[in-house]
Amino acid sequence: MSKFKGIPIQQEQAPARSGEKYTTAHGFTAIKDGVKARTAVHGATSGATTGAPPGAAAPRPGQRLPTWLRAPLGLGREFAAVKQIVREHRLSTVCEEAKCPNIGECWNAGTATIMLMGAVCTRACRFCAVDTGNPRGWLDAEEPENVARSVELMGLKYVVLTSVDRDDLADGGAAHYAAAIRAIKRRNPGTAVEALTPDFQGVLRDVQTVLDSGLDVFAQNVETVRRLTHPVRDARAGYEQTLGVLRAAKAYRPSVLTKTSLMLGLGETATEIRETMTDLRAAAVDILTLGQYLRPTPHHLSVARFVTPGEFDEFREWALALGFLECVSGPLVRSSYRAEQALARNNAGLNNAALAGARS
Repeated sequence: MSKFKGIPIQQEQAPARSGEKYTTAHGFTAIKDGVKARTAVHGATSGATTGAPPGAAAPRPGQRLPTWLRAPLGLGREFAAVKQIVREHRLSTVCEEAKCPNIGECWNAGTATIMLMGAVCTRACRFCAVDTGNPRGWLDAEEPENVARSVELMGLKYVVLTSVDRDDLADGGAAHYAAAIRAIKRRNPGTAVEALTPDFQGVLRDVQTVLDSGLDVFAQNVETVRRLTHPVRDARAGYEQTLGVLRAAKAYRPSVLTKTSLMLGLGETATEIRETMTDLRAAAVDILTLGQYLRPTPHHLSVARFVTPGEFDEFREWALALGFLECVSGPLVRSSYRAEQALARNNAGLNNAALAGARS
């Protein structure tokens, strides 16, 4: 530390680079973008079968994205307005933290997915760009009311709450989730709330705490097929654990819709996709979303292949035939993408066949 006339001068710390450790504003250590540089992975599995159609090739290093994966930029007056509300109320959004490609479209439409309990996750999934560390019990007690006020300012009729995993908390953050949902409902009684939650380590009383808060949709993401769950997901997550949470949620509150999401392009086969859909329907899951996995940094899992828009349409038909209320399926779909339209039974307004440059 340097001095000026005997007064210590605090040097401004350079922002952490992807894969580096840094100290957060709350004093604990985290890893930028969630995965250390030395743990770079070049594929979900060694020699995994992709299930690609004849003629389809895995992406080469540096290969340009297909035209159907180009998303609108984050610009415009509405985008700036949402960003200002997020900053003023000290909120985190999965739109920013997870580097979502749809941030431009969603924020320009005046919607955002709010991420509770900070921006540092206790887990380190190899597909996810959220920072990882141990928050050591830190929570913002004002967050539930700040979230409710933000929903009011945005004039939202449907809001998605998600969060980092908080294995450092005794209840995984379930009570904090419930407090935020109740605050939203008090201030915005006409607003529907979807909660995309952690798995709470499979502790069902914590799942029930969230379900008792008055929410409308309960979501927990299975993320990938059984075979690829590890290494894609953190070791503390699990295929059966997620299925158990979703099954128990529906049994406890049948009136609450249940929802999950699958990323495609990690090396799964078509047979495995169908098997996963079957497992989810056996757990009485109502809504499924399917989207293309995109590698957020060079330290994360590589893309095994780019799934075509035509294939996404075909997978949606499979899901509807199995009895899902809706399957929102498309290359840029993420768990909360156009969530308020999920029950319109129109693929949330998507037209995969019309995507620029799309070829089935």
